[in-house]
Amino acid sequence: MSLHPSLKVDTAGAQQRTVLSRIERIKDLMKKGLWVDGQSVTSLPKTKIVKVKARKKKAEAEDKDKVDEKK
Repeated sequence: MSLHPSLKVDTAGAQQRTVLSRIERIKDLMKKGLWVDGQSVTSLPKTKIVKVKARKKKAEAEDKDKVDEKK
């Protein structure tokens, strides 16, 4: 029996999240040196999340091949 497509786990769920949990925010502040021991865990400062987009190498290679074919 096969699994319904809506129940399958794919890489779409592994995308960059825009909201961090409290623990993740504290770890990020520790890395940046902005966390002080004994500081209240409520009302933490906002942490910026940098999104990195990667281009597909395969698409670039195909574009180069198309340009070479036109010449």
